[in-house]
Amino acid sequence: MVEELVAAGLTLGSAGVVYAAAAARVVKQYERGVVLRLGKLQSSVRGPGFTMVVPFVDRLRKVNMQIVTMPVPAQDGITRDNVTVRVDAVIYFKVVDAAEAVVQVEDYRFAVSQMAQTSLRSIIGKSDLDDLLSNREKLNQGLELMIDSPAIGWGVQIDRVEIKDVSLPETMKRSMARQAEADRERRARVINADAELQASKKLAEAAHEMAEEPAALQLRLLQTVVAVAAEKNSTLVLPFPVELLRFLERAQQNLPQQPQQQQPPQAPPVEGSRTGQD
Repeated sequence: MVEELVAAGLTLGSAGVVYAAAAARVVKQYERGVVLRLGKLQSSVRGPGFTMVVPFVDRLRKVNMQIVTMPVPAQDGITRDNVTVRVDAVIYFKVVDAAEAVVQVEDYRFAVSQMAQTSLRSIIGKSDLDDLLSNREKLNQGLELMIDSPAIGWGVQIDRVEIKDVSLPETMKRSMARQAEADRERRARVINADAELQASKKLAEAAHEMAEEPAALQLRLLQTVVAVAAEKNSTLVLPFPVELLRFLERAQQNLPQQPQQQQPPQAPPVEGSRTGQD
């Protein structure tokens, strides 16, 4: 009798150990447990730590609540200004409702990936090339909104979407390089012309001041000579002031004209004596 009781106790103990082993579950800190009892969702979501389920009746699905970084494969598209581009992106998202992520969608990761690719192709067709290259922040916000709208019903929240790279055809790259070079040359010519205009205005002001003070022109000439002589050149070019020529010309015009001297009257020619006879 005692042996039978001991055997029954061992059997019950073994069954309890097997039941506890089959029912024991451990949920990690970054996970949540969703219990399906006979296929029906239980209202309570199991938190992190040790938990128990009914063996062969309950099914525990663990859902990762961490932020997931998912690259979006490069998508080929044509922009609104008819330029063929290839754009890839990266998306950051996390699960905010574990029960919805298990029940509402078969595979939320695959669903988010497909939605991101579709939205990326759509945003390419609605944007210009300049927006893709320089106004990415606005496009990232629009892309995030397009993906986040259906993802809310799946218990998923889109944290951030970033466009990584925009690849252009080689012909387009060469055309853009020529356009940038022409634009830089245009700006250089405008700056040079503006500098010439400002310099001409300053030179006109300097000429006006020198015209009022002729000594200023002579001082400027001496400064030029000193600057040239400082280079230790063997040849010295000395500019001749135009004002000096004008001064000499005015002085020549102001000189009084001298009267011409009268020549003495010439004597009449003397006829030779005739030697003939009467």
